[in-house]
This record gives sequence, C-alpha cells and structure tokens, in this order.
Amino acid sequence: MNGILIVDKPAGWTSHDVVAKLRGAAHEKRMGHSGTLDPMATGVLAVFAGRATRAVEFAEADEKEYIASLRLGLRTDTLDTTGTVLESCDTPVSQTALEAVLPRFRGEIEQLPPMYSAIKINGQKLCDLARKGREVERTPRRVTISALELTGRDGEDYVLRVVCSKGTYIRTLCDDIGAALGVGGCMSALRRTRAGAFGIGMAHPLETLLPHPENYLLPVDSLFAAYPALTAPVPAEKAVRNGSGFSVSAGDGTYRVYAENGGFLLLGRVENGTARTIKSFFEV
Repeated sequence: MNGILIVDKPAGWTSHDVVAKLRGAAHEKRMGHSGTLDPMATGVLAVFAGRATRAVEFAEADEKEYIASLRLGLRTDTLDTTGTVLESCDTPVSQTALEAVLPRFRGEIEQLPPMYSAIKINGQKLCDLARKGREVERTPRRVTISALELTGRDGEDYVLRVVCSKGTYIRTLCDDIGAALGVGGCMSALRRTRAGAFGIGMAHPLETLLPHPENYLLPVDSLFAAYPALTAPVPAEKAVRNGSGFSVSAGDGTYRVYAENGGFLLLGRVENGTARTIKSFFEV
C-alpha cells in the first residue's frame, strides 16, 4: 500500500491516534503524518503510507490554512479552552479594536512555543513537563503569517482565517492577540482547511476511510503537482535506479520524474542539463 490519505481529523483524537487506527485497518506498518493537529482540532491531516512516507519531510514544510475561534477575556495554561483558567476579564472588545491589532501579527513574527506542545528540550517533551507543573525557558521561533483576517463571529467568539508557515502555533497567536488587546485570549476551536496542495474538499472522515483505506489513496506525486514533469527514457531510468544522474534538455529547476511506463520515479533537480535525485519513490 503506497500513497497519501487525506483525513478530516475528528475532534478528540490525536494525530498519532489517527495514524495508528489507519495502520491497523490497512495492515501497513509504514505510515506517518505531516503536521500535527491538537486533539481539539479538526480538519486536513495528510497520512502517508508505504513508500510514500519518504515524502513526509516535504509536506511538513508546506503552508497551512486554518479557521480559528478566538475567545477574548480568558487566559489558560494550555492557551486554549481545554486548559485551566489563569485569568479572566470582562472588558468588552469591539470588532474595530480587534481588527486594529491584527496587522501586528502579519508577516514574519516571533512566537514563543507553548509549554503544552510536543517540542523536546533536553530529550523531554514540553507537554510532559507542563503536566508535571514545570515550566522551562524556551527560545522564540520565527514564523510567517501570510494571511490573517477576521471573518465573523461564532457566538461570543471571533473567527479568524490564518494562513501560515510550518511551526506556527495558532494557540499562541490567540494568546498574543489577547495580550495585545489587554484582556487576554485563547483558542476555542480550530479547523485546518488546507495543508499545502491538500484542501478540506479532498478530505474524508475517518469513519469513511477505515473499512477500506486503500480505496482512498492519492498517488504520492500529487504532493508535487506544482512542479513540471519529465520522462526518463529507459537507459536513464536504469541510471536513476542506480542512484546516478542523467542528461536532459530541460531548464534548471525541480521536476517530477517519471518512467516511460508512467510510473513516478522521483523528485529531481536539474542543473546544467543533468537531472539528479532529490528523493526517490520507486520500490526497491
């Protein structure tokens, strides 16, 4: 079993739980995901099976899009509504005031990773330390928020659309926005609507996938659809399978490389008329 499953992750499940369930249903040991979602979050989770797991590193770097609910006037230890309340504030915040601070969080910004995260420091996950009541020093990380807009209300909460780079914590963003407004804030809901090339319209509920996940596999080259394609003639294919480069009449750049029979071989880089492997995906 080789390919990519696009899951609409249900609330209450960890990303690891989803992979474990699919691994059992598919009887495939080689399986992993790109881009962890919090248990309370829903939406696009790309799960890679078989030889396709070699593509996880590329998917992790992809831009993500989220719809997040922001609850102002509330701070918690987890930076979302599942945590213990640390502070509350009854001061109302207008839509105008909220929109006025959003530009501060667009573009390249620094974020302090939350204690309730899977980041490891000295071999220990921050979330494990946090559950023991410990807090450790963390280094701010630079992330890029390419879009941040207010799209409406959901009861008492404001709804934000966020497009961001790898490593962005939406919980931290909500906490920081609340701090900028002077009332505190936390995330009350989160839905990932896009992960790189995979949108929510391509995602399937977990219960739909579980009986026969193999019926919903996308080919691994769908991850690289933005790159142009090259075909390697038979002699070149033999060179590729032996780890060698081959001559091409194509400009410099990154390409999807296929065999003459249409099989996807690799993601490659062409420089000065020679194609070389970035990552291979043929069975060995």
